[in-house]
Amino acid sequence: MKNSPTICIIGAGIGGVTLARTLQQRGIPYHLFEQAPQFGEVGAGIQMTPNAVKVLEQLKLGDELREVGFLPEAMVGRDWHSGKELFHTPLKGVCPSLYGANFYHVHRADLHAILTEGLSKDCITFNTRCVAIDWDQEKPVARFDDGSSFEADMIVGGDGIHSVVRNSMWGKDDPAFTGHMCWRAVVPVDEFPFSFVEPAASFWMGPRAHVVTYYVKGGKGVNIVAVKETDEWVKESWVEPSSTEELLAAFEGWHSDLIQLFERTSKTQVFKWGLYDRDPMAQWSRRTTTLLGDAAHPMLPYLSQGAAMAIEDAYVLAEAIEYFEGNLERALEAYESERRPRTSRVQLESRERGRTYHLESPEEQKKRDLEMQQKQEKNPNASGIKAEWVYEYDARKCSERFNTLKV
Repeated sequence: MKNSPTICIIGAGIGGVTLARTLQQRGIPYHLFEQAPQFGEVGAGIQMTPNAVKVLEQLKLGDELREVGFLPEAMVGRDWHSGKELFHTPLKGVCPSLYGANFYHVHRADLHAILTEGLSKDCITFNTRCVAIDWDQEKPVARFDDGSSFEADMIVGGDGIHSVVRNSMWGKDDPAFTGHMCWRAVVPVDEFPFSFVEPAASFWMGPRAHVVTYYVKGGKGVNIVAVKETDEWVKESWVEPSSTEELLAAFEGWHSDLIQLFERTSKTQVFKWGLYDRDPMAQWSRRTTTLLGDAAHPMLPYLSQGAAMAIEDAYVLAEAIEYFEGNLERALEAYESERRPRTSRVQLESRERGRTYHLESPEEQKKRDLEMQQKQEKNPNASGIKAEWVYEYDARKCSERFNTLKV
């Protein structure tokens, strides 16, 4: 590429390492800074929907994804108490023809590992925490807690919901607690499949709460995401310890299949945390500094798109940098024009799913369930969570749209 710029990436989460890998694939210089002492992603299972899988395949990670992932048979909605099936959307064998790629369940650590494999060690600095960005010079400068600094043609904040890069650009703006809390655990599977856990993405919907279960690690584990509304503030932390007893107490009276699964969390760790949110931003970039992933658009997990949106962001940003041959201001205008409308919609639609999953009155639940069943009857491939528009998107075609953007 002509006039190859140097890109400074702050944060080595899913979005940051995807950007590093995409830039490296294109021969664009970068340096990745991470405050942790080494690569290692905490968390549990995540759903890699077709829109994200298209990018991973473009990054030549299709074989690796198949090795660490699990292909669910379907997406299934169920009543929290009776277990009645509310919708059944086929996935395995159907998604490639409908959306251009498969739908996988993976463990976040496994996904992070395949993304970081092969990254140049010379382009990564660990144990370094960014504390500020300044624009006193012609180029932006990242400043770190050890007194060091790094000047780059572009700085990209992939440093999460509490982004220092974001705060340096726009001032500190704390996310809001949503009143929702979440338990997560990965239960080891001694004999696949469990009789009480179907090989699907299962959505159990109840009053002021819902539970999602699915297999990861090729069927060697079951991921649990159990969300409940609360009137009490809950700490935002991926590693706040909980217990099997607390999880069971929170979902007392739910279907016996879920209770059997929750009882098995005694064999693993259970974590809990509060879910926080922000409104969509009107602008991500200042001069040649920008944001991606949760730093730009933190979202509730109810469309399973947090990691997927970060992956899309990273690919589109790298494509824009290459497409505009180092004209970074124009590249960032194109990047935002392509990404902000989509991620804003996903943020807001994710909030709405939190409302519809948690309907409290029997009348509202009955109306929702009937609508889901009617949609299912009209089109067996229609997603019960109304996410077809999410899965259809293809970041690989963004350069085709750059020609038409008003930049």
